[in-house]
Amino acid sequence: MGTQKGQGNLSGEEARDAARRSAPRVAVIFEAIRIEAIEELARHKAALFWSGLAAGLSMGFSYMAEALLHAALPDAPWRPLISKFGYSVGFMIVILGRQQLFTENTLTPVIHVLRERKLAVLWNALRMWGVVLAANLLGTMVFGVGLYFSDVFDPAQNAALMAVAAEALAGGSRVMFLSAILAGWLIALMVWLLPAAETARVGVIIIITYLVGVGGFSHIIAGSAIAFYALAAGATTLPAVFVDFFLPTLFGNILGGVAFVAALNYAQVVPDE
Repeated sequence: MGTQKGQGNLSGEEARDAARRSAPRVAVIFEAIRIEAIEELARHKAALFWSGLAAGLSMGFSYMAEALLHAALPDAPWRPLISKFGYSVGFMIVILGRQQLFTENTLTPVIHVLRERKLAVLWNALRMWGVVLAANLLGTMVFGVGLYFSDVFDPAQNAALMAVAAEALAGGSRVMFLSAILAGWLIALMVWLLPAAETARVGVIIIITYLVGVGGFSHIIAGSAIAFYALAAGATTLPAVFVDFFLPTLFGNILGGVAFVAALNYAQVVPDE
């Protein structure tokens, strides 16, 4: 007898190999993220807080790495194309270290809320948002203020820190809000892509977060480390930071992650249920 063939005139082994190499269905990605959401929502508030604090501290390295690259490069039009790779550093630490980042949570728990549609699940997700956001901001405050008072950098590097801060906080509330929508959209898309990325996870993180950085899109946690540094330096005021950065960026990130990623990708799964 000849070799038994499967679909498309493939042998059984070839068909299994083709299945391994094919991209997972949307429903598989959705369920993988939802399972992760269930695990995270079940964590104690203290565990979420410490993980969120670690993430806030880690995100400060995006600011520091970008500024150090900025200081090391000549003043040329192409400098941001290189220095913005530093923006990816904090995200890689947070995501690969499985720390809790608020903008990741505009997708992960929301997926579970949309699937279950229960008030208790929604309340638990809001609890997670509150704890993680507060912890992230505390971490960025410690990092940003500590960075200013640490006195470990030379004058050129300190000037680069101020230059990066001035660029990140410029634009006003309307520009911040619109750019924050794009940032929230991209970060949530990154989270959506990671379950299928497998060995390409680092590449996905770098590409997406580099795009956020080079586009100057406002991110509530990465930007908070910058804002706290600027506050410590006396380069801005608390009311200005709250009105022109914090509020528009927070709501823009939430809108971008929830509406353009969580809701749209859930809509792809609903007809198959």
